[in-house]
Amino acid sequence: MQLCPGAGVWGGLMPPAAGGLFTIFPGGTVPATDTDGVVLGLDPGSRVTGYGFVREVSGVLSLVAAGVVRTGSESDFPRRLGIIYGAVADLIGRYAPVEVSVENVFVSKNPGTALKLGQARGAALAACAVAGLPVFSYEPTIIKKSLVGTGRAEKSQVAFMVGRVLACRETFAVDATDALAAAVCHCNQRRLTRLCGAR
Repeated sequence: MQLCPGAGVWGGLMPPAAGGLFTIFPGGTVPATDTDGVVLGLDPGSRVTGYGFVREVSGVLSLVAAGVVRTGSESDFPRRLGIIYGAVADLIGRYAPVEVSVENVFVSKNPGTALKLGQARGAALAACAVAGLPVFSYEPTIIKKSLVGTGRAEKSQVAFMVGRVLACRETFAVDATDALAAAVCHCNQRRLTRLCGAR
């Protein structure tokens, strides 16, 4: 397992080990033990799975941690799925989220690619289910509209708004940014649902 620095600071529990598959890019000022209202966003992939933890306090969102899980050049696909499951389970145990948000599966024109993506998503969500976490799924257009105001926003626009909403300057991998976007979208939807229910 490899813990890598983000924005020049170490947020992991141990120094990096060569050849590790698990990368964490920490950020924000919220300690990992202060996890009330933490939402885990996931962007599953067969080779790279993005994750992002966002905490909401009185309507204000904060970045807890974000990064990617890489399965590397592992040719044994079932082993890749095992790496994804194990990494997500480890992250859940570390940051104790209360809910999970994930983007709906993009249907690829290549059946083989779509199958692998679905299996990777299943491995990640299985870890969430075993932990007893509720999982919420959103269309990509809904996530983009929640952050940018339009469902056809470019990834660069989404990444910019993620940084603004979470008040962070860290630069994350695209998969991690997508995961954070899913988490922020869920926080927005959850807040809206509560406001409507209070009326």
